[in-house]
Amino acid sequence: MSDWYDDDSFWETFQNYMFDPPRLGLAVAEVDQMIVLLGLKSGGAVLDLCCGIGRHSIELGRRGYKVTGVDRTLPYLDQARASASKENLKIEFVLSDMREFSRAGNFDAALNFFTAFGYFENPADDARVARNLLESLKPGGRLIVDMNGKEIMARKFRERDWDKRDDGTIVLEERRVLDGWKRVESRWTWIRGSERRSSTLVVRLYSGVELESLLREVGFREVGLYGSLSATPYDQNAERLVAVASK
Repeated sequence: MSDWYDDDSFWETFQNYMFDPPRLGLAVAEVDQMIVLLGLKSGGAVLDLCCGIGRHSIELGRRGYKVTGVDRTLPYLDQARASASKENLKIEFVLSDMREFSRAGNFDAALNFFTAFGYFENPADDARVARNLLESLKPGGRLIVDMNGKEIMARKFRERDWDKRDDGTIVLEERRVLDGWKRVESRWTWIRGSERRSSTLVVRLYSGVELESLLREVGFREVGLYGSLSATPYDQNAERLVAVASK
C-alpha cells in the first residue's frame, strides 16, 4: 500500500480545495514578504521545494529570479510549466521526491511552504530533506520553512470541520492526534451530490523548538522563528510557524 503523498488521486481530488482563488491570490504578498525574510538580491537563484502548481515559483519568476521548482506530482508540474510558458517565463520544473533532490551549492535561497514538511513515517527522512536543502544552498544562503506548528495546532485543534464551495462541493476534515502529539491524522472527504472520495493524511508535527533543533542538527548555523511571514513573534498569537535558517 502506497503512502498518501504518493497517491496522485489525492492531489487531483483536493487541488481546488488546497489552491482555491483566495489562496492563489496571496502569492504576490507572500513573495513580497519572503524576499525580505530571505534577504534576496535581484536575479538570485531560488529553490521552491514542493512547489505544487507553481504559485510562488511563477511569482518569483515574474520578478526576475532564477527559479527551480521541485515536486513529486507530475500533473501539478505540467500546470506550472503551462503557466510559466503563457508568460514566457524561464522557470525550471523538476519531477523529484523531496528526499532525493539536491544540487550542491546551487541556490541563494530555498523555500518549503504550506506544511510540505513532515510527511514521512520515519523522522530521519525529514532530516534528510533538511540536509538536502542545506547542501543545495550557497554559503550564506537562507531557507524558509512554513508550517502549522504544534503549538498552533494544539491551540486551534478541532476534531472536524467542513467547507462548502460555490459549486456545491463539500469537503469534510476529520482529525485525531497520534503518538502523544507527535503526528496528526486527517481524513479528508470530498462530496458532490452522490459522489464521494476520501483520503487519509498523516503529518508529523513540529514545535518551534523541535524544528529549530532539527535545522541546527543538520548544519544550519542560525535559525529564527516567526509567527508569520511578516516576522511577527512566534508566540500565543502566531498564525504559522515560519523558520528562517542560514547556512
